[in-house]
Amino acid sequence: MSKICQITGKKAMVGNNVSHSKRRTKRRFEINLFEKKFYWVEQDVWISLKVSAAGLRTINKKGLDAALKDAAAAGFLNA
Repeated sequence: MSKICQITGKKAMVGNNVSHSKRRTKRRFEINLFEKKFYWVEQDVWISLKVSAAGLRTINKKGLDAALKDAAAAGFLNA
C-alpha cells in the first residue's frame, strides 16, 4: 500500500532540491504518515489506519465516526 493518508488523502509531492549555486535536482516531499490503531465505538471494533499528522488532528476535532464518513464520501478509504 502506498504512502497516502486514508483520512485527508494527502500524498507525496515532487519538487526540487536547490543548491547554493541554484542547481536543481529532483526530490520528493513525503508526508508525515503513521500506522495507527483506533477504537471505533459505534462498531465496537479496533481499526488500523494510515493517517498523516493532519489526519490525526482531523480525527481529534471531528471524532472518528465523522472523519471516516467524510473520508469515505471523498473516496480516500479503500475499504
